[in-house]
Amino acid sequence: MENKDIYLETSKAERSMWLMKCPRLVSRSLQPPQPSSSSASPSQAVAKVILSIDPCVSSDDNDSSSPQFTMDLVGTETGDAPKRYSMDMTKDFVPMSVFSQTSQGKLAVEGKILNKFDMRPHDENIENYGKLCRERTNKSMNKSRQIQVIDNDNGSHMRPMPGMIIAAVFNEKKKAPAKTSDTKRTRRDRGEMEDIMFKLFERQTNWTLRQLIQETDQPEQFLKDILKDLCIYNNKGTNQGSYELKPEYKKATDGTNP
Repeated sequence: MENKDIYLETSKAERSMWLMKCPRLVSRSLQPPQPSSSSASPSQAVAKVILSIDPCVSSDDNDSSSPQFTMDLVGTETGDAPKRYSMDMTKDFVPMSVFSQTSQGKLAVEGKILNKFDMRPHDENIENYGKLCRERTNKSMNKSRQIQVIDNDNGSHMRPMPGMIIAAVFNEKKKAPAKTSDTKRTRRDRGEMEDIMFKLFERQTNWTLRQLIQETDQPEQFLKDILKDLCIYNNKGTNQGSYELKPEYKKATDGTNP
């Protein structure tokens, strides 16, 4: 891929420009009008800015002596929207410049921002502007509904397909909470549980905790307490990870066998 040099036109870099933040309806009105005929002027004015300075106010009062800017919209595209706006000027902002790019890709600096303005409805139009904002909010909250007539009215579009039923059943099973190990288990009497444990160890000498839970259907902690008293846990060897009866209980069980 070839590297092409990009040139930036900077002849207008020092030209002073204004940056203005305005409502959307004002930005639409500031768009240049579309010429409807050959006699339409492309440079037709869309708004005028009025600069007001009170010469009687002392320059020592910075707030009072600062110039006041007002914009009047000339076009009729705004409808019932206010046509007069106050422009609050500020110079306390990060230095900025304006750039442009043509359809051929040429870049240029159009100027630097001298003043920044925030537009707000003029005091005489603030009530109408508030009413317009409320109407716009209410309109956005009302959802437009459409009625569509189905050509095939035999009800086939309303019938659930087999795949939809399977998906619904699968989702229900998937959302079902998993049962914990001790949810449905009821603790037996301690003496009765010890007799059951002796019988299990008569049948098999080594048991893991998981096997005993499946055989007895008892809470895990309850079984651990009983195993701690009756059994030895094998940490190593061929029976690693399993329990077996203590020697004294082995002799007792062996003596009871016929």
